Amino acid sequence: MPHIAKLAVSVRDIDHIRTIEAERILPNPTLRRRAGNSPRRGVEILAGGSLYWVISGPMLARQRILDIVEDRRDDNTPCTSFLVAPEVAPLVGRATRPFQGWRYLPPEVAPADLDTGQTIPGEDKLPPAMRREPR
Repeated sequence: MPHIAKLAVSVRDIDHIRTIEAERILPNPTLRRRAGNSPRRGVEILAGGSLYWVISGPMLARQRILDIVEDRRDDNTPCTSFLVAPEVAPLVGRATRPFQGWRYLPPEVAPADLDTGQTIPGEDKLPPAMRREPR
């Protein structure tokens, strides 16, 4: 099952994305991430796929995709929304080249979740460049 990689525009780090999600869930418990195009492999993605966030270069966070729906932006233009779970899982991190929109992410190249049992306390709070260096 493929995943989706998407840029987290104007997001500084994982804590910042968690803060944004916490603010968005208050007025509307359904978290939506809008995109211009609908994935043709949507059925495969819904079989357990996640939205992998690229934050300032590396892929650092993941949210489970619950549904993919047709939607409309504030200016009434059509779009697609990825409905995501509110939990944001930190990742080991993986360097990513810049891209626009979203991309399919094959499961074999998706970065693993950060195993807090095998890390130095506070490692997930380090800047991305420092987190990647020892790995």
